[in-house]
Amino acid sequence: MSRDSAAAPGGRCVEVGAQVTFEDRSWQVAALVGGRAHLVADDGATACVLAAHLVAAPGFSVTGMAAARPPAPALWETVPLAAQERALAWLRHIREVETGLPDGPGSSGGVPRPAYDVQRFTLAEREEAKARELAALGWTRVSRTTVQRMRLVYRRQGLWGLVDKRHLRGPSPTGRTDERVVAAVLEALRRRRGRRKTTTRQIIELTEQIVADTHGPHRVPLPGRSSLYRLVKALADPAEPPGSPARTATRPGQTGGPPPALRPAERVHIATARLGLRAVGEDGSAVEVAVTAALDGASGCVLAAVAHPPQAAPVELSVLLAEMAVPAPQRPGWPALLEQAHAGGPPRRLMSWPARSTAAAARPAAVPETLVVDRATTAVTPAVLAVCESLGISLETAPPRAGDARRGAVRTLGTLAAQFTRHIAAVRPPAAAEEGTEGGAYWSLPQLQDLLDEWILAMWHHRPQEQLRHPLLGWASLTPQEMWEVLLGAAGMVPLPLAGQHYGELLPARRCALTESGIRLGGRRYDHECLDEHRGRACPTADDGRWEVHHHPYDIRQVYVRLPDGLLHEIPWTEHAHVLRPFDDAVRRRTGQILAARYGPPRHPARASGGRGQEAGDPVPDQDAVEGPAPAGGVRPVPDGPGRTGSFHMWDAQTEAEQW
Repeated sequence: MSRDSAAAPGGRCVEVGAQVTFEDRSWQVAALVGGRAHLVADDGATACVLAAHLVAAPGFSVTGMAAARPPAPALWETVPLAAQERALAWLRHIREVETGLPDGPGSSGGVPRPAYDVQRFTLAEREEAKARELAALGWTRVSRTTVQRMRLVYRRQGLWGLVDKRHLRGPSPTGRTDERVVAAVLEALRRRRGRRKTTTRQIIELTEQIVADTHGPHRVPLPGRSSLYRLVKALADPAEPPGSPARTATRPGQTGGPPPALRPAERVHIATARLGLRAVGEDGSAVEVAVTAALDGASGCVLAAVAHPPQAAPVELSVLLAEMAVPAPQRPGWPALLEQAHAGGPPRRLMSWPARSTAAAARPAAVPETLVVDRATTAVTPAVLAVCESLGISLETAPPRAGDARRGAVRTLGTLAAQFTRHIAAVRPPAAAEEGTEGGAYWSLPQLQDLLDEWILAMWHHRPQEQLRHPLLGWASLTPQEMWEVLLGAAGMVPLPLAGQHYGELLPARRCALTESGIRLGGRRYDHECLDEHRGRACPTADDGRWEVHHHPYDIRQVYVRLPDGLLHEIPWTEHAHVLRPFDDAVRRRTGQILAARYGPPRHPARASGGRGQEAGDPVPDQDAVEGPAPAGGVRPVPDGPGRTGSFHMWDAQTEAEQW
């Protein structure tokens, strides 16, 4: 199969007729029917495999196609801003050389420039034309060989191959300008863009002002004026030097909105809805719960769903991308985590552990072609933009007045939230009202996430939906799982998910110290024997000595640390064994009752002061003002609770036993 055919929609799919490797044999995909791939081997043998199992099987590969690997977000963030912008500029030039259009072959309404018409000029002639154009724009030492070299390295390494690797060298005392100064110069160029009377000296003065306002006076050392002159000249756009008018670009207006999605994972909508229930937070208080989900626009399948407090920061897009692009059975340690959740979770389950494991393997997982995001509910970082560019994912911001598809996704997620809330109310134990914390909360957030994943597999994906009707078959509606299987056969291709090792790479990264007791993150300790030879040592690849740790903000069971071998290693939570003991869940609820009864609902200092913590000069609350004056004798009464009877609150074992 040629590279062009393999890189059809989204760049990550298996089409009918493709040559694949499966179970150490070479096969050809003969057909896609009912969500199953029919394979034919070279010796005439045939096989029929569920498409989701095929693309997620160990050792599976597409012959002649190298699946794009996402760059590590933490590594991309270390690249200076100027190097990032230059790599993205090279990307547009390379696309124009190869396809005739800077935005690639899928550009709407694009017409290639005469020098880059693929029907008239060969690839070598287009490379020569691009070298002349870049030289005219002021790019130094750019020849046809340079353009060809950059084009070939992009084919091998993707966007990361276009990054100037000189920034990876250690700090040099003779050379490197502070990145904060570079960012200030770029901001000054942006502010003065298009003003005819702007001079380089004004840019330098504005840069000094920006550095002082951002980091404080005399906090960042500035290079000499001659160095700043060279820096401004290097960072300025050759086509828009200081003092030149701003360029403008016009394009014909688009009407009608985007076309409807017709392929699996063609358009995936990110939406958020509140659940009509509360959960027990980490401090024992009741918190509201919302769910942010990634919905496939064509089939209605939930590719990812994350339960979180609505007042928290927006859900990072990298978390949703990791959830939807990597099949659950391929994630490191997932089978063991699922077994622990079923061993210590709620007694009333919709599916047994083996049935849920099988259903999770068949759940749709894919790298989307287009992500429609709402910036108010989803955080998009520069590292996520680099990952999306490497994987060929187009990001589209939801307009203020959403179209039919967007309104349908929001309405669908609202229905999902309402039905899941009713399900939680039905499976809640009868004694939950007495055992829950103040505010009616009973389940913790990790427990709600586990119940949500199980409910989506067992109920939502097998529930017929009104919008999944064919116009000529109006009396029957399909389920999301059935619609996904229908679209696989109609499109003639299967979206390729990412491998299991990419799950940790996509998660947000933090810098943490590696002590003798392991890694501490969020008040929890993570430890494993693979850390033994690195305990108490500084990271050899980081200036601050801290280690790169990837974590799931809403899954506390494990983290991933990058060791000197360059790989991410799974580090479990030291207290993960608690989920195997049901007694501990009862202890958690009793602890929540005590915290709720102690002076009202508990509040962290950071939350009580608006997220800034207790600072010098803040008033300290009076204990009597909070609790009221103490009675005579100085003994404050303890509130009545389970196991306490009478005004003296004596312990009654019989009453306590009835609560368990």
